[in-house]
Amino acid sequence: MKNAFRAAVGVITGIYLSFCLGSALYAQPSSKDSGAVKKEAVVTKRASGTFEVKLTPQPTADSAGEAKLGRMSIDKKFSGDLEATGKGEMLAAGTDVPGSAGYVAIERVSGKLSGRKGSFVLQHSGTMTRGTPQLVITVVPDSGTDELVGLSGKMEINIADGKHSYVFEYTLAH
Repeated sequence: MKNAFRAAVGVITGIYLSFCLGSALYAQPSSKDSGAVKKEAVVTKRASGTFEVKLTPQPTADSAGEAKLGRMSIDKKFSGDLEATGKGEMLAAGTDVPGSAGYVAIERVSGKLSGRKGSFVLQHSGTMTRGTPQLVITVVPDSGTDELVGLSGKMEINIADGKHSYVFEYTLAH
């Protein structure tokens, strides 16, 4: 059982890292107008920097079945335009088909974004189809607090030479 758990952890870690390599996101400001709220001018901004991440295996409710399921806690430290920590949970599944897998995660980020203090939540959703990754990381609507109320955006993460970096395209209602 321990060997199966370690193998699942290895698969899940590999899935996470595979999604990070070469995945890109683009910010798309919303064009919908609710009509009830006066729209303020928003400008898309770009924050970038590096981060360190620690993934810690957690027990799963059910490890039986055809897919290799895993759960991990996420601890991050962001540097650069985003000076913050991230804490979250990830669920992932691998398959018997090489290069096919998926993961979802929720992560609360707390600190400063371009000098503005507060927190917000990121939602991760990634799939890999036979080696082709698709990764979307978005700010959960209305999750911004303090000076980050009204934050929306998308994040791209990359890994090069073992170093993690991010590009965060966001808007912030003034």
